[in-house]
Amino acid sequence: MSEELLARIAQALERLAPASADAIDWALHPAYVWDNGGPRAVEALVAPPLALLRGIDPQKEAVVGNVTRHAAGHAAHDMLLWGSRGMGKSALLRAGIAAAQAALPGSIALVQVAPDALSGLTALFTKLGKVSRRFVVYIDDLGFEDGDATGPRQLRSWLEGGVEARPGNVRLAVTANRRAIVARHLSEQDDPINPRDAIDDKLALADRFGLSIGFHACSQDDYLAIIEGYAAEYGLSFTESDALEWSKRRGARSGRVAWQYVTELAGRAGQSL
Repeated sequence: MSEELLARIAQALERLAPASADAIDWALHPAYVWDNGGPRAVEALVAPPLALLRGIDPQKEAVVGNVTRHAAGHAAHDMLLWGSRGMGKSALLRAGIAAAQAALPGSIALVQVAPDALSGLTALFTKLGKVSRRFVVYIDDLGFEDGDATGPRQLRSWLEGGVEARPGNVRLAVTANRRAIVARHLSEQDDPINPRDAIDDKLALADRFGLSIGFHACSQDDYLAIIEGYAAEYGLSFTESDALEWSKRRGARSGRVAWQYVTELAGRAGQSL
């Protein structure tokens, strides 16, 4: 076998093998993904402009302000973004990080952790704690199965108080459908043994986040305002009745449904987004 062929085989194997955490430059990229295959750099952080995220002004002020403080090295909170699906929780977080990166280049990066890689979060913290940069570690759509006591306890330990708590240059950002993150049942109210304790223990997990920000289903006016913002940005025209009919067919009004309608408008007009 020729040396040239052996070299090509070696190069192919290197491309197939996942990069080790030590091979990643944690000071270079705007975002990263941490999954069971190891860390992966993301060359560009895709996020909507903050001005186009409408109907969530109080949430926007809280998230952007907190991310900006963290990027600048000031005191900042871990964040729980909870509530209705499609109301811009993850989009707002990405947009807030992008805005902080534009204001303070190189100061902060987003690290998204896959749900199946939570067991490796302590190893990730060890890596990030050695880097002279700020990070927001992001867990999207977090939820724990009934009877899972380990997951919630680990998250509480990571947030504060545990020997494996996240380092000072890292803040956690979690999105979830429920404020309590873990499911709650009416049967808890009927438990004869300390029923209040069972509920308080679950809410205590949410209370570990310095910022707990709710996102609720948008009103008709907010839904139309979201569409108006995108339509103006992309030079699209629409009628109110058509936009409302779209939401009725989708069975919901949200930022996601509004964006899907804008995508439909662009497709009808023969243009890309």
